[in-house]
Amino acid sequence: MEMAIDRKKFRIPLFCLVTLMFWFSMYTYVPILAYYVEYLGATHMTAGIIVGSYGFTQMLLRIPVGIMSDRLHKRRLFITFGLFFSLLSGLGLVVTGNLTVILIFRSLAGAAAATWVDFTILFSSYFKHEEATKSIGIISFFSSIGQMFGMLFGGFVANSYGFKAPFIFGVIIGSAGLILSLFLVDKYDENAQKITFKGVVEVIKDHTLLVVSFLAILSQLVTFATVFGFTPLYAATLGASKLQMSILTVFSTLATAIASIYGGGILSKKFGEKKVAVFGFVITGIFTVTIAFTTSLPMLIFTQTIAGFGRGLAFTVLMGLSIRHMPTDKRATAMGFFQSIYGLGMFAGPFIMGAISDKVSQRQGFIFTGIVACITSFLALIMLKRPKENLL
Repeated sequence: MEMAIDRKKFRIPLFCLVTLMFWFSMYTYVPILAYYVEYLGATHMTAGIIVGSYGFTQMLLRIPVGIMSDRLHKRRLFITFGLFFSLLSGLGLVVTGNLTVILIFRSLAGAAAATWVDFTILFSSYFKHEEATKSIGIISFFSSIGQMFGMLFGGFVANSYGFKAPFIFGVIIGSAGLILSLFLVDKYDENAQKITFKGVVEVIKDHTLLVVSFLAILSQLVTFATVFGFTPLYAATLGASKLQMSILTVFSTLATAIASIYGGGILSKKFGEKKVAVFGFVITGIFTVTIAFTTSLPMLIFTQTIAGFGRGLAFTVLMGLSIRHMPTDKRATAMGFFQSIYGLGMFAGPFIMGAISDKVSQRQGFIFTGIVACITSFLALIMLKRPKENLL
């Protein structure tokens, strides 16, 4: 009994640590991935497909993962599987230089990320029902911090020891996270009804969920076309080293982490979630367009830090709104749908950016992506209303 009390006492810090390590393990190589596969002979479009395959796999798997999670009520098990797939993906990338095989193992990282559904739902279960946006802000902060440290240290080891080093480093951290995940505290209502097919249909027809999921597609399209896709490649044209490419991504991700905390908490309470989301998209759009006109690395880092703050504001609000109004037994299904849908943006962003870069230029790609973010701010202003039962 005493052991159970101790585990409950430390469940939030432990969960935050496992979350940090999960994302650390998958993001050690993200800033150099597009550069690496082009070094191996890939075109811009092929690089975009490999980077985007991560989102494509999530799009396919997150709804099934959410449904199975709601039926089995074993969130911790799925989290452990996620860390295992992250570890397996990293190992595969270590041993191969074949572009087709790299595509397969990059896709496997997407399978790992599909379990983020269970991270968010289990963590939010530690808080009061009405604190969904707050809990999402906290867990999003630690996911961003994990990504940030992963990219920072990954860039450092890549700069010092070569392209393979970030993959190896990610495997080591993923292994430690896998072990720690075995000690997470599961929590669920034993009397809660298991999700049915009818319940799934009700969830995916929910108006609020559909609105925020659509906006999230456009948000992730921008993110994976830029900071997790082609912005580091653009930095390389300005003379950036592997470490400097990571630093660029780290500054942007740190700003996203800070915005996650404040966007999901203080700012949403003071100004309302709708205004925070709209403002976030406006900032993202403006400072994405500026990439095309940036001619120095310090200025690029500065603009993408501001853009990262905007992404953090908008996306944290959208994620919180996707489940805040949902009953407990349907939350994982709702989050699975939300995350599956925005996986389309993760795939489409790098693919479209790669195609534009091959056909026209990278600069035109950044202008197009920034315009998409600005349009999304307008759509958020129109669509995030209070129709009937909506909580917006």
